Amino acid sequence: MSLLSIKNLEVHFSTPDGTVTAVNKLNFSLEAGQTLGIVGESGSGKSQTAFALMGLLAKNGKVSGEATFDGKSIVGLSEKELNRIRSEKIAMIFQDPMTSLNPYMRVGEQLMEVLMLHKGMTKADAFEESVRMLDAVKMPEARKRMKMFPHEFSGGMRQRVMIAMALLCRPQLLIADEPTTALDVTVQAQIMTLLSELQRDFNTAIIMITHDLGVVAGICDKVLVMYAGRTMEYGSARDIFYRPSHPYTQGLLSAIPRLDSDDMAALPTIPGNPPNLLKLPQGCPFQDRCQHVSDICRYSEPELITTSDQRQRACHWLAEEQA
Repeated sequence: MSLLSIKNLEVHFSTPDGTVTAVNKLNFSLEAGQTLGIVGESGSGKSQTAFALMGLLAKNGKVSGEATFDGKSIVGLSEKELNRIRSEKIAMIFQDPMTSLNPYMRVGEQLMEVLMLHKGMTKADAFEESVRMLDAVKMPEARKRMKMFPHEFSGGMRQRVMIAMALLCRPQLLIADEPTTALDVTVQAQIMTLLSELQRDFNTAIIMITHDLGVVAGICDKVLVMYAGRTMEYGSARDIFYRPSHPYTQGLLSAIPRLDSDDMAALPTIPGNPPNLLKLPQGCPFQDRCQHVSDICRYSEPELITTSDQRQRACHWLAEEQA
């Protein structure tokens, strides 16, 4: 049985202009110790998928479908029930660690609060466990850092604090929402290596949310490519990177700079912009930006089909090619 199983997950937001469908019929599963990368441009529904699982949607948001974690449905749980799952079983690292940490509290106090609330530890035990976890995320002078405020840390160090906080209760699932976006390339690599090592040590399943396919290349077992709230392609990381079959996935991969290319000036881009989720076109949502668009794409939404190699994709072009 999968640790996390998602079936027909949908997220809707009621707005003065109408209903926005941010996530549309999403399906995927995740085993213990595995890493799933969810990739796509801004506005594709990646973060809203994570917020739906954590029960953190905005007040005008509504989630439907099935989401089963460790054999238990987590859709529609009360705030009290969700609080038992958050941190203890499912933890999340947010995009900006500076806004996620309380600037008025010392870092140590924020770490200890998690253990005292969820594990019932004494203040002394929580302090020592927090120091051990800061050591685990390779924070220099961990004991000294416990008495410092967030503004005294660099961006990379703040992100390490957030990772330590997320792992304090040894969760079974860690959701990382673009954890390296605001960091330079060197620190990005350090954080990704750190997540791989922590996953190995604690057997934690990870959902890595990012718009950068290069970030997930070395850490993910599976990759889910989203566009306009829908699945475009889903499969093993090896298949997605070496045999991309959807035009959108191919566009994302071709936009990554290559060191082995002589022509560094001509970096391909995907033309146009993502569609307005309030006024999605009939048919395929990617039609206006696709180089392989045909008449059927204009009026018929492609079904998400599973191939013999267990890859999923939604594209008329591929179906026509195979026929």
